[in-house]
Amino acid sequence: MTATETPEAAPLPPAPASARPAPSPASAPAAPGTHAPAEHLHTPVLAWFEQHARDLPWRRPEAGAWGVMVSEFMLQQTPVNRVLPVYEQWMARWPRPAALAAEAPGEAVRAWGRLGYPRRALRLHGAAVAITERHGGDVPHDHAQLLALPGIGEYTAAAVASFAYGRRHPVLDTNVRRVFARAVTGVQYPPNATTAAERRLARALLPDDEATAARWAAASMELGALVCTARGEDCGRCPIAGACAWRLAGKPAHDGPPRRGQTYAGTDRQVRGKLLAVLREATAPVPQAALDAVWHDAVQRARALDGLVADGLVEPLDGGRYRLPST
Repeated sequence: MTATETPEAAPLPPAPASARPAPSPASAPAAPGTHAPAEHLHTPVLAWFEQHARDLPWRRPEAGAWGVMVSEFMLQQTPVNRVLPVYEQWMARWPRPAALAAEAPGEAVRAWGRLGYPRRALRLHGAAVAITERHGGDVPHDHAQLLALPGIGEYTAAAVASFAYGRRHPVLDTNVRRVFARAVTGVQYPPNATTAAERRLARALLPDDEATAARWAAASMELGALVCTARGEDCGRCPIAGACAWRLAGKPAHDGPPRRGQTYAGTDRQVRGKLLAVLREATAPVPQAALDAVWHDAVQRARALDGLVADGLVEPLDGGRYRLPST
């Protein structure tokens, strides 16, 4: 290993027994709309996570930082049960960034299958190329270096640094934002987009100890995914129900209607998916006629195909043929 290489670390190493929080029968409640002391949230949530964390492949030591990064790309706007089979196949084929970087970007799109939002596959391929070229094939542990990779935003950089390397960063996904909105701020749903106030709150809630902060990030996320969900909250299972500002305030309704899932049938997204499905299955360039057969509306079909080309997901060739990107 050269001096510039960084070994991949296991995601979320377990806290030493002496540092693990014991379950607390009661949390000090906060008045509605005020902030509960952070330690009164940390202890019960970390104890709950110790007992209820799901056994997911990207949380296992063998996943390494690359496995964490792959999972973070795949889990964006996609549920765990859909990600699991694709993740397992991906990691078996490309266990290291260099293995993916050596292949054409179209192969990443092909392997992405039906996960949706396939530009994520291109971005993950671009990140793998950059990791191979700039970091000797090892996912960097430094937040700024992660943020400089193609396709890596604020959330993903913090998640990889935290979950893979145990670094102290606020990790604000939708689940975490919902937990903080209810338990601390006292509202049913967080804003549509992450705000500066949310970032300040997340930083204020971080435990001082780096390893504990990393586990807190994972634990608060798991709590939002399993208990304090968007479709309903199970306060009877929540370890911080006694300190939840929203519950103590009588669960006031959100100012706006609950967010609903996006419509898919009949949209350009559906047409794009059908066109990509033909190209993923093909071993040679596909003629226009084969693409025309997948959707009846010629105008919408052409618009969807043009969008795929503009996004770099499809490569047009001479003679009206198309293929997945080769470079």
